[in-house]
Amino acid sequence: MGAFYVAVLPQFIPTGAPHIALGVLLAGVHVFLAVVWSCALIALAHVLRDRLQRPSARRYLDRITGTVITAFGIRLALGQ
Repeated sequence: MGAFYVAVLPQFIPTGAPHIALGVLLAGVHVFLAVVWSCALIALAHVLRDRLQRPSARRYLDRITGTVITAFGIRLALGQ
């Protein structure tokens, strides 16, 4: 994460602005958005918990996941 902040965030700091303060603010916004997104995913999983634990739903998700991984593998094998 440190490499990300050092490589990406300076692009968004205007010339003449206090680098440390604005860098900490941008990193804080990034952390805040990550926490909000994680909470939304947790809330959705909590709501769908009973449905996702059914054997039919697990089979369906396993098939989707297997298909996607197989497609990536085929694409990688056939790629240059």
